[in-house]
Amino acid sequence: MIDVGIVGGTGYSGAELLRLLARHPGVRVRVLTSRQEAGQRADALFPQLRGVCELSFSAPDVETLAHCQAVFFATPHGAALALAPELVQRGVKVLDLSADFRLKDPAQYARWYQHEHTAPALLKEAVYGLPEVNRESIKKARLVACPGCYPTSVQLGLLPLLEQRLLVPGSIIASCTSGVSGAGRELKTGSLFAEAADNVKAYGVNGHRHLPEIEQGLSSIAGKPVALTFIPHLVPAIRGIHATLVADLERDADVQAPDVQAMYEKRYANEPFVDVLPAGAHPETRSVRGTNRCQIALHRPGGGKRVVVLSVIDNLVKGAAGQAVQCFNLMHGLSETAGLELPALWP
Repeated sequence: MIDVGIVGGTGYSGAELLRLLARHPGVRVRVLTSRQEAGQRADALFPQLRGVCELSFSAPDVETLAHCQAVFFATPHGAALALAPELVQRGVKVLDLSADFRLKDPAQYARWYQHEHTAPALLKEAVYGLPEVNRESIKKARLVACPGCYPTSVQLGLLPLLEQRLLVPGSIIASCTSGVSGAGRELKTGSLFAEAADNVKAYGVNGHRHLPEIEQGLSSIAGKPVALTFIPHLVPAIRGIHATLVADLERDADVQAPDVQAMYEKRYANEPFVDVLPAGAHPETRSVRGTNRCQIALHRPGGGKRVVVLSVIDNLVKGAAGQAVQCFNLMHGLSETAGLELPALWP
């Protein structure tokens, strides 16, 4: 059994990690931290874990966490910066679900997160945790920067087209919706039921923190700079990301609709957590709720040069905790699907 710790176990992503790891066949959760809830049992805070987890929260402490073989950080930005460097130095594998090691440019991190990056050397080493792109690097990593939820849905949705250099630069529009859990568990006016219910709103149109991460990832896939228009929306749902991705195909690209479909099916044929739906399908967030799957569907309106890709994930699983567990499995030589073979919750 692999001993693991979870730093920040009281948020939605931390609780989801605990749910998944509690039944992981190769894992023993040894440490669960929270400064605010130190001393309280996890199943007192999360009654759904009664009979599943008997751990109590403790204050985060490097000496205690260093006894783990791997540590997950499900914390706000800045927390992993303070603890991860020493843990990595002491041989602990780290999986960070925050943004602390996602952006390769420390200046970009400071700009978007208003926080100086204090571990630039470790930042250079960090592997971006999108298994469908960086699987082999993740296997050898000491530190994995787990992607954000919006970036996961957008990158997986566009990956095959970018790899084949088929998109017109500057033509990509990503109109994405998120459930309220994407805002985190802390008290915010916009997340209150009376504010979010019966309402749909765009936000961060002039600049969202996930935009530089998305552009960094797409540029890495394409092998050249890629810019896009990113429009996030909040919808009255608890879980789920729905990304509607629109782009123009290169004018000299003679690609018919069935060929684009075949391209996606071939690219993702051996990916355990990406499901390419039949041509013309319309994926729904409820079809992936509680799972580590991304479902994708392709459309070519009027059979023209414009392609529409629909990509859906559960923001707390494939967009956070589940993808972190997927990376953990790769880092430790386990089956990539261990602890993640769950069908969707329905209805």
